[in-house]
Amino acid sequence: MDMLLNGFEAALTPENLLFATLGVLLGTAVGVLPGIGPAMTLALLLPVALTMGPDSAIIMFAGIYYGGMYGGSTTSILLNTPGESSSVVTAIEGNKMAKSGRAAQALATAAIGSFVAGTIGTVLLWVLVPTVADVVVKLGAPSYFAIMLLALFAVSAVLGSSKLRGFIALFLGLAIGLVGTTTGQARLTFDQPLLADGIDIVVVAVAIFAIGEALWVAAHLRRKPLDIIPVGQPWMSKDDWGRSWKPWLRGTALGFPFGAVPAGGAEVPTVLSYITEKKLTKHPEEFGRGAIEGVAGPEAANNASAAGTLLPLLTLGLPTTATAAIILVAIQSFGIVPGPLLLENEPDLVWALLASLVVANLLLLVVNLPMAPLWAKVLQIPRPYLYAGILFFATLGAYTVNFQAFDVALLLVFGVLGLAMRRFGVPVLPLIVGVILGPKLEEQLTQALALSQGEVSTLWGEPVAVVVYAVIALLLVAMAVNGLRRPPAATEETAEDTEELVNR
Repeated sequence: MDMLLNGFEAALTPENLLFATLGVLLGTAVGVLPGIGPAMTLALLLPVALTMGPDSAIIMFAGIYYGGMYGGSTTSILLNTPGESSSVVTAIEGNKMAKSGRAAQALATAAIGSFVAGTIGTVLLWVLVPTVADVVVKLGAPSYFAIMLLALFAVSAVLGSSKLRGFIALFLGLAIGLVGTTTGQARLTFDQPLLADGIDIVVVAVAIFAIGEALWVAAHLRRKPLDIIPVGQPWMSKDDWGRSWKPWLRGTALGFPFGAVPAGGAEVPTVLSYITEKKLTKHPEEFGRGAIEGVAGPEAANNASAAGTLLPLLTLGLPTTATAAIILVAIQSFGIVPGPLLLENEPDLVWALLASLVVANLLLLVVNLPMAPLWAKVLQIPRPYLYAGILFFATLGAYTVNFQAFDVALLLVFGVLGLAMRRFGVPVLPLIVGVILGPKLEEQLTQALALSQGEVSTLWGEPVAVVVYAVIALLLVAMAVNGLRRPPAATEETAEDTEELVNR
């Protein structure tokens, strides 16, 4: 309890409170704009974050993370254009409510549901982070290797319309992570001395997210202005409150566990929340026409999942979303090693972050809810101007990492790779996770084999490792069975739907 109070004391200092407010506002702004999400924003801000203190930088990033979730619901409701895959379900009923003149109520239930779910999720983090850290700190290298292998496998298998594409992205990331001379022998350096220390993850992240997205949008830029539904001041009637509070709690119960599981994410719990509310509602006739439960539940699941994502990030050093991956890079950039010893080595940073999540949630509700009409006007910014600015700051940020023109060349190369991945429907998260976890996976493998003098059986010599390998085997069996049952036509249709969503 004392550490938590110290965390609030740090989070509520004028400087950190300013950065939290800035993060919330910036995160909401980028969440509102179609095609620009928190992951791209954090990637762009990584060079800036290195000039700040670790506490302020991580607190600001947490504000951007939560703000992006809130802003994504605004785009889904007003434009029927989800900026994040986790906001797809919100658009189903939210946009119908907006078109029927209930945009204010849809935005209100999304905002309040986000606050409720985020707050409950943060309280759960207060309880679980120390407990999980105490458990995982006792694990050996074989168990860590198995857990990381599971994370890489699951992240690649659950994203996108094709598991093959997910694994292609993963192996690309692992290949990038091999570049350098960390083992004493040059790997994939192509006799280029500037590659001896490897490729900076900041350059890769900025290129894949910012440059790739900007080039993709430029290739599919719509000339006509966006058709924005006008919105008044968000509010909810007594009936709306009565129909929303149970979906908020059910969505939270679904979202947090999925976010806390390595390779979780918000897509599955938001869909499950929508299905659950559709079955439990007393107004089934409204579903498909603008049911408020269909907005309240998925939005709560989305934000609870965002909170849950921080559990494996802080205790195991495993990112399960693109945004969490960039936060991990930021933590590492300060020389801090995320994982089971993080709470022991950097208790002030961890508890300041956990306390700032409550502050960010409160700021989102108090500051952003009255500003909903203003955020709707942000959507009118001409996209050519927007993405031109992104390209400029991405290039500047990549150059300032090492002040090497070579990094700018790498930025362009990986930017084209990011464009190609979007063109062919290859998910970008497995690549980023592969770059981050690949070297760690190699380190744990080397350590396990060194301790056992090269005995391979040590990799399954711990109970936790055996359980994890059994889970991987079950996932492989489930994938095989699912692949045999699914007709090819359905697979092609799913791929086309996914590509259409990405193009939007």
